[in-house]
Amino acid sequence: MAKKAVASLQTGSKRLTKAIKMVKSPKTGAYTFVEAIMDPSKVNDFLSKK
Repeated sequence: MAKKAVASLQTGSKRLTKAIKMVKSPKTGAYTFVEAIMDPSKVNDFLSKK
């Protein structure tokens, strides 16, 4: 049953990209990861933003 759900999601969706960016917290100085799923044409804008 899970295979049918995955297959229907793959055929119905368009091409997407998962982007992961490392961001430094201004308060603690620790690094965190920000993930987003988006259209491949918007990846450079996402990575260039602070």
